[in-house]
Amino acid sequence: MKHIAIVGGGTAGWMAAVLFAHIWRDFSVTLVEAPDIPTVGVGEGSTPALKKYFDFLGIAESEWMAATGATYKTGIRFAGWSGRADYPDYFHAFDSALDLHTEPAFLYNCDMRRLGIAVQAHPDDYFINARLAAENRVPVPDRQFPFATGYGYHFDAGRLAGYLSQQAAARGVLHSRARVTGVPVDASGIARLQLDSGETLVADLYVDCTGFSAHLLQGALAEPFVSYEDQLLNDRAVVIGLAPESPAPVYTRAEAADCGWIWKIPLAHRTGYGYVYSSRFCSPAQAEQSLRRHLGVTDAVPARHLTMRVGRRARHWVKNCLALGLSQGFIEPLEATALNLVQTTIEQFADSWELSDFTDTQRQAFNQRVNDHFDGVRDYIVAHYLASARRDTPYWQAATAVPASDPLAPLLQAWHQAGDLRLLLKQPQYDRFYAPMSWYSLLSGYGCFLPGDQLRPGSDKANRFPVQTIRQFLSACATHYPGVGSDSTIHQ
Repeated sequence: MKHIAIVGGGTAGWMAAVLFAHIWRDFSVTLVEAPDIPTVGVGEGSTPALKKYFDFLGIAESEWMAATGATYKTGIRFAGWSGRADYPDYFHAFDSALDLHTEPAFLYNCDMRRLGIAVQAHPDDYFINARLAAENRVPVPDRQFPFATGYGYHFDAGRLAGYLSQQAAARGVLHSRARVTGVPVDASGIARLQLDSGETLVADLYVDCTGFSAHLLQGALAEPFVSYEDQLLNDRAVVIGLAPESPAPVYTRAEAADCGWIWKIPLAHRTGYGYVYSSRFCSPAQAEQSLRRHLGVTDAVPARHLTMRVGRRARHWVKNCLALGLSQGFIEPLEATALNLVQTTIEQFADSWELSDFTDTQRQAFNQRVNDHFDGVRDYIVAHYLASARRDTPYWQAATAVPASDPLAPLLQAWHQAGDLRLLLKQPQYDRFYAPMSWYSLLSGYGCFLPGDQLRPGSDKANRFPVQTIRQFLSACATHYPGVGSDSTIHQ
C-alpha cells in the first residue's frame, strides 16, 4: 500500500489524514473534500483518549487547545436521570491514578449497599475528578503532585477540523477540493474515484468519511447498516450557541428532558447547548421551543437542527475501503464517544495493516473488534435509560422499556440481585470498553439500591471505609490543582 485516498473532511477525515501521514511517512495521502459540504459538529466533547492522540503526534496541548477554543473536561454531570428523589444527579468522572486509593472503597461500599447495608455509596464522594469539577479546578496538578490525572476536552468541531487540516498539510497530505461524481468498483473493491474536475484518483486504500450517506461503503459497496433504533430512541438534535461562561466549567452537563436530554458544553468562545430527542415523541419545532424555554432565549438566537442515524455498519473495512466517523456509525453523544470510536478504529486499522496487509482474516478480526466496541458503547448508553425510574412522559415510558442486549441483561440483573458484578465485569465483553468504576458510578449514581428506610446498620467490617475520611483526602489532594482562570490555566 502506497497511496491512501480519504473522501470527506471533518474531524474524522482530517484526524485520519494526520495519523496516517505520521505513521506511514513513505505513503502518499490525499484528502478529497467537496467545497460546499459543512462539517456536522455533533458532540463537541472527548474522552481522555484524545490527549493520547495529540501526545503521539507530538503536538503541544497549549497549541491545539488555543487554536480550537478548547477547555478541559473532567467528566460529565448527569442531572435528572434517575427519577429517584434522593438521587437528583451524579458525576461520571474520568479515571485517574489517584483512584487507586479511593476506588476500592467506592466499589466495596456499593457492594455493601447492594446487600442492604446503610453505607455512603454515591460516586461524587470518591473520585478526584468529581472533586475538581465541584471546585472548578484544572485537571493538571502542580509538579509536586505525583499522580497523573485523566481528562478529556471540550472543543469546537469545526475549528478542530481546520486545525488538523493544517497539521495534515505540514505532513505532506494533499488536499483536493472536488466532488466525487463516480465510484466504479471491481473485484478488489473500489477501482477509482471520478472527480467533478475531470480527474481520476486511484489509490490502494479508500477511506470513507462522507458522513451518514457513506458514499463509498454504502453507495458503492452496498454494505448494510445495523440500526440501534430499537434500543436507542433518540434520532434528532437541535443546537444553540450562547456566550461563554467565565470561568468555564471543567465538565459537560447532561440534563434529562421530557423527550430526551440537553447537553451543555463550555468552550473558550461560546457555550454550546443541544437537545437530543426522539422524533417519535417530539417534532423539531417542539424541541426547539423546549430548548429555548430551558435557556430563556428568544427566536432571535439562531438554532441548528441535526438528524442522527443511530447504529453501525455490518462491516467497517470491506475490501479496499475503510469507513470512519459517521460513515461507519453513530451512537447518541451522551458519553461523548464519537471521536473515541474514530480514533480507536484508525489505530486498530493501523495495527491490523502492520500485522499482515490486506488479508481476509485481518479484516474479519478487525471488523469484529470494531463492532464489539460499538455494541459495548451502545449497551452502556442503553443502561442510562434502563436504570432510570422515570415514567413521567410517554418518551420515558418507552425509553425505559427497551430490550437489553444479551450482554447487558445479566449485568443489570447481577447488580439488582446482589450478584458478583465485579467478577462478571472481568469478562472480555465488558472490560474492554467501560471499567467497573463507570458501571458502578452509573448504577449507584442513579440510586439503584433498596430505599433508605429498608437499609440496616452494618458491622465494623461493613463500615471499614468511612466516606468522611475519603472526602478529606480528596479535598487535600485538590489543592494541588489550579483553579480555572488562574495564571497556570492553559486553556484560558
